[in-house]
Amino acid sequence: MDLVPALEEPLKKVLGPATAKVMAEHLGLHTVGDLLHHYPRRYEERGQLTHLAELPMDEHVTVVAQVADARLHTFASSKAPRGKGQRLEVTITDGSGRLQLVFFGSGVHKPHKELLPGTRAMFAGKVSVFNRRLQLAHPAYELLKGDAEEAVETWAGTLIPIYPATAKLESWKIGKALQTALPSAQEAVDPLPDSLREGRGLVSLPEALLKIHRPHTKADIAAARDRLKWDEAFVLQVALARRRHADAQLPAVARKPTPDGLLTAFDDRLPFTLTDGQVKVSKEIFDDLATEHPMHRLLQGEVGSGKTMVALRAMLAVVDAGGQAAMLAPTEVLAQQHHRSITEMMGELAEGGMLGGAERATKVTLLTGSMGTAGRRQALLDLVTGEAGIVIGTHALIEDKVQFHDLGLVVVDEQHRFGVEQRDALRGKGKQPPHLLVMTATPIPRTVAMTVFGDLETSVLDQLPAGRSPIASHVVPAADKPHFLARAWERVREEVSNGHQAYVVCPRIGDEDDDPKKAGKAKKKSPEDEAEKRPPLAVLDIAAQLAKGPLQGLKIEVLHGRMHPDDKDAVMRRFAAGDTDVLVATTVIEVGVNVPNATAMVIMDADRFGVSQLHQLRGRVGRGSAAGLCLLVSEMPEASPARQRLNAVASTLDGFELSRIDLEQRREGDVLGQAQSGARTSLRVLSVIEDEEVIAEAREEATKVVEADPDLEHLPALRTALDALLDEEREQYLEKG
Repeated sequence: MDLVPALEEPLKKVLGPATAKVMAEHLGLHTVGDLLHHYPRRYEERGQLTHLAELPMDEHVTVVAQVADARLHTFASSKAPRGKGQRLEVTITDGSGRLQLVFFGSGVHKPHKELLPGTRAMFAGKVSVFNRRLQLAHPAYELLKGDAEEAVETWAGTLIPIYPATAKLESWKIGKALQTALPSAQEAVDPLPDSLREGRGLVSLPEALLKIHRPHTKADIAAARDRLKWDEAFVLQVALARRRHADAQLPAVARKPTPDGLLTAFDDRLPFTLTDGQVKVSKEIFDDLATEHPMHRLLQGEVGSGKTMVALRAMLAVVDAGGQAAMLAPTEVLAQQHHRSITEMMGELAEGGMLGGAERATKVTLLTGSMGTAGRRQALLDLVTGEAGIVIGTHALIEDKVQFHDLGLVVVDEQHRFGVEQRDALRGKGKQPPHLLVMTATPIPRTVAMTVFGDLETSVLDQLPAGRSPIASHVVPAADKPHFLARAWERVREEVSNGHQAYVVCPRIGDEDDDPKKAGKAKKKSPEDEAEKRPPLAVLDIAAQLAKGPLQGLKIEVLHGRMHPDDKDAVMRRFAAGDTDVLVATTVIEVGVNVPNATAMVIMDADRFGVSQLHQLRGRVGRGSAAGLCLLVSEMPEASPARQRLNAVASTLDGFELSRIDLEQRREGDVLGQAQSGARTSLRVLSVIEDEEVIAEAREEATKVVEADPDLEHLPALRTALDALLDEEREQYLEKG
């Protein structure tokens, strides 16, 4: 691989082992190139001080300010020599706000001499409150006045870059390290083809790196960011375009449905009319299936929009054409649910080879990891002989022992739950690469679809089938208004007395394997969780409390991931049959579970779930003709970000709007999932929300480049950038984990 030696130089050779170790451990930076791509978060202007009033609580901040006054206090202390302790209080100002710095004990001497009124410096520390005033205790600081060794000019003239930093590595230390590494930027190899760069008026890569780290004007920063955004978008889109191009070269068997075959017989027995959306998307899929290259299509649809129906019709078309279809589900509960609903929808058409089966019928087989030996042996036999036209299963389908007669279509449900190796292992079971349909009920904004699922064509189902009811959603503030929670349980009783059923969802199971202390710690991932002392509410605890208290007398059952698969299936069957009034469950019911008679859902500790997850859960109710109700219970205070998130979920049923909100609350680098997990490959300047235009244009340009030169033989610098983004294997599997 053609590496750029200067940029691949290990940091320990350039900065020394101690600094390099801290950079590797705390920022994931290992080479000079990594450091050059660690861009400033923002810039301070010399003539304009930070707005101290806007400092976030409990965060590590860097501010540039001037000392207004400094006072040394002496007080009685048993810990200090001669019984006297010292405290230095320094007030800094930015002209509009003030902030207090506090130094104690032996740490007061140096700042007492250096932080004199009028002195300007950079200060870094964690913002806290003492006596209702903001303060930084024992902040690190760097004076901003030139002396022989440290001229002010080394701080970039008029603009001071502030870097993403940690308590162990202040922004100015990163700035100093960059001062050492910056000359290497001249050797950065530019991945953008000259014609593209010149055509769009973008600066060269070495110039962009110099301007982002040492700008003289705001225009320098803008020019650098525009250029670096293009780098990130373009190199990623080239990787995806190469994947699409390689897939398009693969051969596949064209699968055209037989006239008057299984698909026609199925359509004839449907008790309803397909929506316009279902008809349109089905046509796109059938057109793809009829070609001699493998289909690669992403089907996104709102919760309850009828994706399973579209997928089933595609599977039937392939069976008509003599092939087999496999549907991969992420959990056994979902695989069993799909098997049940598909055999019900098909009726006698699913009874191939059985007495009473229709003339054109096929067999629909279930294959999961927990099946008994006899059932498993029969399922494997059905697949290898071709007796089963449709197989529905979990990752058990991927095992080496599983052989198909002629696999023509793979349908992957809830793609984000599967690793790419799993998906590709199943695709490898066809005589030729099978067609692929990936389904997700998590609506994906267009830019994310272009970025994360960029190797797939996209179809969207955005209308709900006729007869579906709206779902009313409300936040129940359990801490502020406990009587609201009591009313929530009354509403559940009312739904049950009207002949309906309800779900209660909890974040945790809570069985004897769970140490509540550990469970509390394990789940504490957000500031909201940190603020709470108690662990998340648990299924087993809540079920017991409800049975003895507000829902006494109702038939309550529990469902969670640690139950034996047969028990899980039995619980779901009883609930689907209407034998159970209330199902208390974990998120095991999040996708695919379809019980039209369930009209109410109460989500406990709703603030512990993500926006998209809440939307998915809510989609389990309102699936019949009766209106749905979703109650989001939270103990978080009204002004907290967690409550605002819940208010957003309660205010709209538009999954695309919610996915945008969800995206804004996560780090950009997380958006690309597994393929973008490393420090070197996460997005730094490109925003998948704001930079839609750049991503769309980069996709267009990348497609042109790859069509003209698939192996990038004439673009070695682009090839090098691609290798830095992903090694050979990673490019092959640029996927969604």
